[in-house]
Amino acid sequence: METTNSILVPAVDEEESSGNRGSMWDLDQKLDQPMKEEEAGRLKNMYTQKKSSSLLVLRLAFQSLGVVYGDLGTSPLYVFYNTFPEGIKDPEDVVGALSLIIYSLTLIPLIKYVFVVLRANDNGQGGTFAIYSLLCRHAKVDTIPNQHPTDEQLSTYSRHIFHEKSFAAKTKRWLEATALRRNLLLMLVLVGTCMVIGDGILTPAISVLSAVGGVKADLPSMSSDVVLVVSAVILVGLFSMQHIGTDRVGWLFAPIVLLWFLLIGGIGAFNIWKYDSSVLRAFSPVYIYRYFKRGGWSSLGGIMLSITGTEALFADLTHFPVSAVQLAFTMLVFPSLLLAYTGQAAYITKNPDHVVDAFYRSIPESIYWPVFIIATGAAIVASQATISATFSIIKQALALGCFPRVKVVHTSKEFPGQIYIPDINWILMLMCIAVTVGFRNQSQIGNAYGTAVVTVMLVTTFLMILIMLLVWRNHWILVVIFTVLSLIVECTYFSAVLLKVNQGGWVPLVIAGAFLIIMYVWHYGTVKRYEVELHSKVSMAWILGLGPSLGLVRVPGIGLVYNELASGVPHIFSHLITNLPAIHSVVIFVRVKYLPVYTVPQEERFVVRRIGPKEFHMFRCVARYGYKDLHKKDDDFEKRLFESVFLFVRLESMMEGCTDSEECSLYGQQTLKSGDSQLTDNRNMISLNVDSAVTSPGSDGIVPAKSPALMAASNVFGSAGQPTSHEMELDELEYLKSCRDAGVVHILGNTIVRARRDANFLKKISIDYIYAFLKRVCRENSVIFHVPHESMLNVGQIFYV
Repeated sequence: METTNSILVPAVDEEESSGNRGSMWDLDQKLDQPMKEEEAGRLKNMYTQKKSSSLLVLRLAFQSLGVVYGDLGTSPLYVFYNTFPEGIKDPEDVVGALSLIIYSLTLIPLIKYVFVVLRANDNGQGGTFAIYSLLCRHAKVDTIPNQHPTDEQLSTYSRHIFHEKSFAAKTKRWLEATALRRNLLLMLVLVGTCMVIGDGILTPAISVLSAVGGVKADLPSMSSDVVLVVSAVILVGLFSMQHIGTDRVGWLFAPIVLLWFLLIGGIGAFNIWKYDSSVLRAFSPVYIYRYFKRGGWSSLGGIMLSITGTEALFADLTHFPVSAVQLAFTMLVFPSLLLAYTGQAAYITKNPDHVVDAFYRSIPESIYWPVFIIATGAAIVASQATISATFSIIKQALALGCFPRVKVVHTSKEFPGQIYIPDINWILMLMCIAVTVGFRNQSQIGNAYGTAVVTVMLVTTFLMILIMLLVWRNHWILVVIFTVLSLIVECTYFSAVLLKVNQGGWVPLVIAGAFLIIMYVWHYGTVKRYEVELHSKVSMAWILGLGPSLGLVRVPGIGLVYNELASGVPHIFSHLITNLPAIHSVVIFVRVKYLPVYTVPQEERFVVRRIGPKEFHMFRCVARYGYKDLHKKDDDFEKRLFESVFLFVRLESMMEGCTDSEECSLYGQQTLKSGDSQLTDNRNMISLNVDSAVTSPGSDGIVPAKSPALMAASNVFGSAGQPTSHEMELDELEYLKSCRDAGVVHILGNTIVRARRDANFLKKISIDYIYAFLKRVCRENSVIFHVPHESMLNVGQIFYV
């Protein structure tokens, strides 16, 4: 039977512990006693540390400009044009629109996201799937039932325990009650994810096209076709440089964005002073009411573009602390945007005919071309923010079983979250160019853009309700206030963008629909495949009936059987041994499993258990990863796997004195010696089971604890795979090492699911066509595990669901 795992953690000696205590203040002296020189120095060091940490936050706030705020910062390029595409009939409409922009920026990016939603990060990871992982840890809403109690003992598996009668506990039980509610929650997360992907397509299109189109303000004779060609070339160059990584791109673009915000803020202040300072009355919300009274509802789709990029702000939260992002927004981004929009409104009230290219027209002539160059660079940065967010959120979806296997390239050794996905990158590029060339103008792209943005915000609001109840355990009154304020603003915008569906708003719906079908069908097929493997796993009674030789010849070597089960023996193993005349002397079932946590520490990566009696030499090793971790099946992975198995054997041998059904745990760094060989545990997580009782059929982990000397290997194996009397004298650890030296074969289990003949039409289409097609075009397991072809064996079996 399987038991909970034991965690091996490094011991802390007295000196280290006292050193840690020394970093705290010991206020045991009298108040009137003069401060000693040592304590005065300690106070000075504390001040220096605070100063250096403040400088670090400032540096990170500066760097975040190049990754996080590009999209939000380039909105002034196209907001007023998309708000008044047919011109301005009344100058008061400009003041009303400006008032809406001011309060939209205040309520959504500033209050909701910067000070509320950013706190819902999963240890620094943002986005809809990060919120979903938090919910999966606090409620059993994960639709793939592959979790094990040992997973909850991870140091990164943080969650709260609810009081049975609390409102959070009632919400948890309500959410877990039916599969329909869990599936609806997953569908909500997938819709938000697909809209972010659509945002990654539309942002580069509208940002680059708006920036390049500004050249017509100074060169009106330039044709629109030239603008489209230049925009397409810039887009190709932008997507072609993604492989160098967001860290270098961020450092390259951060000065550009900083200069951009300073310029638009300065130009805005200049225009307020030069043209019409009376637009400052837009800070009164009364003008919003008057604007709606004059029929300004239909222009909300354009005004909503002023808050685009807010969702990317949360999704790109991987590399920057919340304090740095908050500092950059409140001290630079927010005031610069307010000045920029107010300055444009002041210019437009005096020049209503220039609303089409109001931003470039409002630039003083002496600095037009420098601003144009910086605007083009800022537009590229805006595109970078959403592209990076798309990569991050697809990586999270892939790890949680909601996206087909694609190649993920980690572009930075220092920052694991900085990734590049080549296949997605080129798909985004082609679709982005198609949108740019197909629409040819900012207005229709803006309508499409608005639909994607407001949908993501609504999804985030609904997920935040659950976060506030389950994770933060806020009072329900606070939850109601947050929900009502958010939905009033977002539903108002949503109702407006629905009117624009036939004017370009259908594009993100089509894009999101296509990706939603791909993601949901892939997840549905993954769940069905896991369920059929779980229900068809081999009983331990059948394994025991075969005997230690498993009814075959046990040949020297180790067989690594890759499968999807976290416990039990997969049915594909019985298919293997009934069709082959021999099997390896040692069999290790390997399961690479992703958990709803952002990362699994290296020292807690592996969980090892024994399957059956010791004479069978069968083990299970589960390698656990978080959605931010990189799984790379290389020599280091294989080395750590074998080290974990060897350590398990040594610790199990040490624990043989335990009583039946007793769980034995060891804490502290262990250095184990066997003869001349030395094995250090590397603090891997090992699960020890020393139960001597035979468990029920289907259980995984029968260990007779009080067996005699362990069997080992030599260069000679018996005809039926049984060790000779000389081998009985050797240690099992030496036996395992000699088997490893004899050779390792990677056996890849490939479970194929097909719809039954009596299945409904939709299920047949989903399983037999869409899921089967996705499996054919996605990466093979052998490529993911980097298995050499000469030592690979594929074992497939078809199941009907």
